[in-house]
Amino acid sequence: MDPISFQLGTKNQWSWLVRLLSNDPEWLSAKVKFFLPNMDLGSWNKATDPTQRVVLQLRELHTQGLATWQAFIHCVCMELEVPLELEVLLLSTWGHGDEFSNPLKTGEGSQPEPQLHCGFKRPHQSCGSPPQLKQSRKQQLEVAKRYLQLLRTSAQQRYGGKLPGPGQPLTFHQAYVPTILQWSRATAPFDTQEGAVMGSPKAEDGTDVSIQDLFSSRADKGPRVMVLLGKAGMGKTTLTRWLCQKWADGQLDRFQALFLFEFRQLNLITDVLTLPQLLFDLYLSPEAGPDAVFRYLEENANGVLLIFDGLEEALHPCSAGETVGPEMPGPAFALFSGLCRGTLLPGCRVMATSRPGKLPDCLPTEAAMIHMWGFDGPRVEEYVGRFFSTQQSQEAALAELRANRHLRSMCVVPALCRVACLCLHHLLPDISPGQSVARLPTVTQNYVQMVLALSPQGHRAATSLMGLGEVALRSLETGKVIFSAGDIPPSMMAFGAALGLLTSFCICKGPGRQETGYAFTHLSLQEFLAALHLMASPKVDKDTLARRVTLNSRWVLRTKARLGLFDHLPTFLAGLASCACRPFLSNLTQRGEAWVATKQATVIQALKKLAIRRLTGPKVIELCHCVGETQEPELASLMARSLPYQLCFHNFPLTYADLAALTNIVGHRDGPIHLDFEGCPLEPCCPEALEGCGQVENLSFKSRRCGDAFAEALSRSLPTMGSLRKLGLAGSKITARGIHHLVQALPLCPHLEEVSFQDNQLKDQEVRNIVEVLPCLPRLRKLDLSHNDVSMSTLLYLTKVAVTCPTIRMLQVRKADLIILLSPPAETAAELRGAPDVQGNASQRKEAPSRSLVLRLQKCQLTSCHVEMLIAQLREGRHLDEVDLSGNQLENEGCRLMAEAASQLHITRKLDLSDNGLSVAGVHCVLRAASAGRDLADLHISLLHKTVVLTFAPELEEQKGIQERAVPPDSLMLQVPCELPQFSPRIRLTHCGLQAEHLEQLCTALGGSFSLSHLDLSGNALGDKGAAQLAQWLPGLGTLQSLNLSENGLSLDTVFSLAQCFSTVQWVLHLDISFESQCVILRGDRRASLKECRPEPLSLVHLCETLKKCPGPLEVKLSCMVLSEQSLDTLLGHLPWLPQLSLLQLSQTPLSARSPLLLAHLFSLCPRVQKVDLRSLHDVTLHFQASKEQKGGRCGRLTGCGLSEKHVEPLCELLRKCEDIRQLDLSANQLGDEGLRRLLKHLPQLPISGSLNLSDNSISQEGVLCLMGTLSSCPRVREASVNLGSEQSFWIHFSRQEEAGKTLRLGKCSFGPEHMTRLAAGLSRAWRLTELTLSQCCLGLKDLPVLLSLVRWPVGLLRLRVEEPWMSRAGLFTLLQVCAQASGSVTEMNISESQLCVQLKFPRQESAEAVVLRLAHCDLETHHSPLVRQLMQTCTWLRQLSLSQVNLCQSSSLLLRSFLPSLGTLKTFRLASSCVSSEGLAHLASGLSHCHHLDELDFSNNELGEEGSRVLMGVLEGKFWLKRLDLSHFPLGDPTLAVLTQRLSHMTLLQSLCLSRNNIGDSGCYHLSKTLNAATNLEELSLSHNQIGDTGAQHLAAVLPRLPVLRKIDLSANGISTAGGVWLAESLALCKNLEELMLGCNALGDPTALELARGLPPYLRVLHLRFNHLGPEGVLRLGQALDGCPHLEEISLAENSLAGQVPRFCQGLPLLRHIDLASCEIDNQAAKPLVASFVLCPALEDILLSWNLLGDEAAAELAQVLPRMDRLKRVDLEKNRITAYGAWLLAEGLAQGPGIQVIRLWNNHIAPDVAQRLQSQEPRLDFAFFPNQPQAPWGT
Repeated sequence: MDPISFQLGTKNQWSWLVRLLSNDPEWLSAKVKFFLPNMDLGSWNKATDPTQRVVLQLRELHTQGLATWQAFIHCVCMELEVPLELEVLLLSTWGHGDEFSNPLKTGEGSQPEPQLHCGFKRPHQSCGSPPQLKQSRKQQLEVAKRYLQLLRTSAQQRYGGKLPGPGQPLTFHQAYVPTILQWSRATAPFDTQEGAVMGSPKAEDGTDVSIQDLFSSRADKGPRVMVLLGKAGMGKTTLTRWLCQKWADGQLDRFQALFLFEFRQLNLITDVLTLPQLLFDLYLSPEAGPDAVFRYLEENANGVLLIFDGLEEALHPCSAGETVGPEMPGPAFALFSGLCRGTLLPGCRVMATSRPGKLPDCLPTEAAMIHMWGFDGPRVEEYVGRFFSTQQSQEAALAELRANRHLRSMCVVPALCRVACLCLHHLLPDISPGQSVARLPTVTQNYVQMVLALSPQGHRAATSLMGLGEVALRSLETGKVIFSAGDIPPSMMAFGAALGLLTSFCICKGPGRQETGYAFTHLSLQEFLAALHLMASPKVDKDTLARRVTLNSRWVLRTKARLGLFDHLPTFLAGLASCACRPFLSNLTQRGEAWVATKQATVIQALKKLAIRRLTGPKVIELCHCVGETQEPELASLMARSLPYQLCFHNFPLTYADLAALTNIVGHRDGPIHLDFEGCPLEPCCPEALEGCGQVENLSFKSRRCGDAFAEALSRSLPTMGSLRKLGLAGSKITARGIHHLVQALPLCPHLEEVSFQDNQLKDQEVRNIVEVLPCLPRLRKLDLSHNDVSMSTLLYLTKVAVTCPTIRMLQVRKADLIILLSPPAETAAELRGAPDVQGNASQRKEAPSRSLVLRLQKCQLTSCHVEMLIAQLREGRHLDEVDLSGNQLENEGCRLMAEAASQLHITRKLDLSDNGLSVAGVHCVLRAASAGRDLADLHISLLHKTVVLTFAPELEEQKGIQERAVPPDSLMLQVPCELPQFSPRIRLTHCGLQAEHLEQLCTALGGSFSLSHLDLSGNALGDKGAAQLAQWLPGLGTLQSLNLSENGLSLDTVFSLAQCFSTVQWVLHLDISFESQCVILRGDRRASLKECRPEPLSLVHLCETLKKCPGPLEVKLSCMVLSEQSLDTLLGHLPWLPQLSLLQLSQTPLSARSPLLLAHLFSLCPRVQKVDLRSLHDVTLHFQASKEQKGGRCGRLTGCGLSEKHVEPLCELLRKCEDIRQLDLSANQLGDEGLRRLLKHLPQLPISGSLNLSDNSISQEGVLCLMGTLSSCPRVREASVNLGSEQSFWIHFSRQEEAGKTLRLGKCSFGPEHMTRLAAGLSRAWRLTELTLSQCCLGLKDLPVLLSLVRWPVGLLRLRVEEPWMSRAGLFTLLQVCAQASGSVTEMNISESQLCVQLKFPRQESAEAVVLRLAHCDLETHHSPLVRQLMQTCTWLRQLSLSQVNLCQSSSLLLRSFLPSLGTLKTFRLASSCVSSEGLAHLASGLSHCHHLDELDFSNNELGEEGSRVLMGVLEGKFWLKRLDLSHFPLGDPTLAVLTQRLSHMTLLQSLCLSRNNIGDSGCYHLSKTLNAATNLEELSLSHNQIGDTGAQHLAAVLPRLPVLRKIDLSANGISTAGGVWLAESLALCKNLEELMLGCNALGDPTALELARGLPPYLRVLHLRFNHLGPEGVLRLGQALDGCPHLEEISLAENSLAGQVPRFCQGLPLLRHIDLASCEIDNQAAKPLVASFVLCPALEDILLSWNLLGDEAAAELAQVLPRMDRLKRVDLEKNRITAYGAWLLAEGLAQGPGIQVIRLWNNHIAPDVAQRLQSQEPRLDFAFFPNQPQAPWGT
């Protein structure tokens, strides 16, 4: 078409277009408003002619450019009824292409008018231009007023006009419904007095606030800056625009000017600006006088409000120190920072909106933080009522919401509420009531329904929707949320405008640079469309889709400054993965549902991976939303099962929708769950989401933001939560109104067991109201009302309630703490226990004791005035278990009254009056008052430590082990608890200032009223005079068990006077004296202990003469600051005359250098001496036998004593006189090589029958060579072990008779080439040596062949083991070369990664067959021929070749292929854990095929492929005589397994078969079972870590009874459940010779255990049932069956939930060595019978009780039995609840059990310093994470 015709055609189309649009002027105005949001429509309305108005509007649209015009044309064709011929012409002319013809160039009026910003921008001088002439003040004021009016007019036009309705469905004009607002931070925005006015906001966190309160006149005294925090969709942007509208309407009259900025638009500005430019160039320009206007704004800044929307979207945040001056330009964010800090426009009000997260540093600390929540129920209904115009539609919509809980929970988010209303608007005419549940079940399907309702049918709509999705995703990836006209194709722009998916606005990128910007109506809509593109586009593969399914963590104040744009994308992806969306996606993509299902499955699979992970709280909530959107019950159940039992949420906002999503997932959980919300900002109505959630067992909220509205919502949900046991609402600000609702709800929760209202600022009446409801809660066990405002009157009221209420068992008040513990009635308690006890517990049931009360009123400011009232209340009540009034102000009178009344108050345990101001005079008053009672068991008064405690009988045993409150921690190691007989009081008057003159009055009171057991007068001022008087009065005090006179200033003379008490006072059997610490204790257990003294010989003689009169057995412990050699000799000389002596200890006593010789002489001087232990010349311990007839060798330990070579001969002379020395320890001395040589010279004459320890004696290689040379001269030596490393060790072990073979182990001896000859010579002479180990002795590659070639014996066998690091690099070929140099015949060869072990037979002989083969090999011209011939000669008699952890290279495999056929005697070949190539395997298989006498093959744990496994299968061909075969971790595919089963069918002599870790399934197990029918000689079968399952177990069960000699079977970790386990148990009962049964890590359950118990094999030695889901019933029945089993050696029941029930062995297990009960939930009660049964297992060596619930009671039980278990070596108590006291008890037990090597105590309740102190005293206590090397028990 020529240009003229084209122009004429275009003009015709233009005329048609004008006529068409003249019929619908409103539609055209709406479109002009959309494409030109900055245009003033009022000027066009002045045109009287409608056609002229249309022409003007079209002309303005046309001047905006090609993209805008094309988008407009597409809107015309899409939304209006356009004739087809006109639509074709319009689209062909203006809808496509780049040509842009202009039919409007018709002369005048063709030039467009200047674009006006926001409809009111006028040409003016820029703010940066030179100033105009000075104006008068009145003119300036007029200019400013005109500008303010212009601002209001502009705001009215922008935000006050009615939004277009018919063409913009998403922007229905609705009246604004305010959301819930709460203070989010404890700020003080208002004056406290004014804040008390009704309706004014408070200064407390979480207080509700209205919009009017934010901008009231009282708010002037608060912060200038406020931040509105709210999640996406809460209506933050809507609120800011509504505020602009209200201001424009004159309702916010306190502000003269209001400016609204959006950070998403400010981000587009790249230039720096001043504040006037920001206000005038970017918002609204004044008509004139910008400087005057700005000056007016500065002068009236308190009337200026600046609103910044979307703070989280701000880019380039300035640093904390960056500021911008009033005249200085800067980035937009810097201007915002200056406004917040007050450096710009001081006094103005600033309001910002943001999502929760990390806020920028520019915000002042006093800024008011306000949380914006969504709608509650009434607000939702108000919004729905305003959305729908007719009453009928309103009622229908509200009925749907009330019937659809999920839809109602979505509507609490305002943005989703609008979407839901829009969907209901289109659905209600077509659906029956209640059908929205199916149509609108999820957020995603609401969006889908919205798109379906708005979209026109046809391919064009689908294409446009897909295109918008691509635009949405691309922009999200680049962080773009604002588009220009060219960013979106015209057709998509028209589609988005028609459906209301896009919105338009005016954006300014700088002064004078304005354009129209477009954005999606809401960011969530953009995310939905992006998700739609990901799911529907064929360009997006599965991996890309799966990567998009991620979870974001939204921790408050912990995230990055700017949030991402993909917050809801995973949720929409999950929603689109729902089956309900499949037809929609299939129709959209024009593909089949199978293609859509594949992409949906990708999302579901990604969610499944996330569901089983351990996630943080925010990610759990987001995943709950995602899983709920999928509507997949299986996925929801998977996530519900994966949630931890204790689910905690800390410090991030949670809405009603979040809790609704969580509740939906928890509803799919089978078991209970605990929910803990701490520090989380919570929407007030969110507890309603928990309604009907029956899985929640514990529910806890701790947040200052929880108020009365929250409590009211919670009270509605609590009665519907049937499983709720524990409720916590702490740290909130609930008032009487909220408590009223909760108190009404609590009686409707009969299952509650614990309620906590801590720290809620409750007053007296609220506390009383809560307590009054206690009778209505039959199962309540604990009520916590701590940290509330409780007065003294209410406290006494609570005491009266506690005394009279039969269910309260404890009232505990301490300062702000207030806790009430209750005991349910008997019938309720029985119901709580549930099912009857397991068999064995019936006999242990006792009748419930009468209820008693524990009353603790500590630090409550009680005085003596309150005591009389308290006593009167207590007399009216029931029995009191304990009364604690410590920390009050009772003083002497109050303490006296309570002590006198104690006997009348029926106190059964304790009365505590500590810290009540008691004086010295009051001590006598309390003592006299206490003497009137007959049930007193213990009275402890310490004025220094403010302690006054009266303990009563008969509950005294419960006080055993309780530490005194003021005793320092070190006393734990000093005091030994002893049994206290009932009704024998103990009086402790410590640190009370008592003197000698007080004793007469004291002893009179004690002797007249008490039958004392213990009297403690330590820490007083008795002195020598008082001690002497007390010694005279001791006989009159009855039979005491102890008397403590420590810290009383006693002298040495007094000590000796007390020593006379051994003979004058019958009960005094133990005198413990420490002079330095002034410790003087007389006890009834026969010991004498003197510490920190300076005894002379005469003093020691006097002491020994005194001790002779004491009956035995007697222990003497001395700690002498100085002890001369003469004194030691005197003391040792008197020992034979003390037959009652069992222990003598000299601790921390410096001794002379000759003391080791004196102690060695004691062996012959005193035959009763059993052990001598001397350490570092400071500590000596002597143990004595009870009688000479007692058998057992003696032990001598002389370590760190400075012994050198000069002491060796006199020491040996003394030791030679002894009869039998079981162990001699001379470690850590200074013997050196010469001392060793002398000792070895005398060694044959020394009577050592056990071991000799010479470690740490500076011995070198010379000493080692000397040892080797003398071994043959010591016939009783059986083993020697030497390590010359950094921790030198040197041990020689003996036997009582002459040993035929000896073992020598040498480590880190650093031999050089010069030592080889001497080493070989020594070996050649040591012809009795049978095994030599050289570990890291620096034997190089050249040294080892020399050594092998030089060692020559006349006859015998020598096993040589060498371990050197270079061997791992040398390779197999090199090591075979080394072995070829051996002088003897090699009978065994074991080569591993860094170790070579050969057994040599002397003299070397060569068989005739080997000679023939070697001569035949001479003709072969191969590279390895000389080495092969040499190996044939050396390895003639080789019976075993073992290769482990080697790299079998090409040369090595070729060598083996040539070498193996010559081994006619080879019986065993092993190739394990090695790397072999395919060619190497072929060579190896070729060589092994000629070894016809093999009876054992091991190919386990090698790196083989399928091809390699097939090659090795060929080796099995013809191996009919094979007895042992190990193919563990062998790639057994189906073809390979078929070959294996075929080979196995011919191996009738097979005795052991191991096929572990081979992925054998039920099918493979079936074929294997058929093969095993012929293996009648099979003794061991290992199939662990396969996939046998129940079907495979059934196949095995059928064949096992046909294996008559089966001794061992291992089926661990095979996924066998109860069904398969029962089949196996029935079958194993027929295997009468079975000895080892390992079934760990399956899921056998109790039925299998019960079946096993019915028919245990009679010879069972090992039973492993670890982690098998066994319960109490099965374990108890199994324990009964095992009891008395004569052969059982090892049992493992670890990781089974025994629930306090453990096997008990009443008859005992005589051979049991190892028992594993780790992680079995064993508590103290269950441990008692278990520990008692350990004594009946005399062979027990290992006890594993780690990861249980054991405390000090269990430790005490163990400590008692440890000395009786002679063979016990190791006890594992890791991860229990043992305290320092329990560990000390174990240490005491260890001291009497010398054979125990270690007790593991890691991760118990023991402080590190206490653990270190305990371990220093007893090294065998191990508190480390990694186990230490077991301590060699001394004396064994």
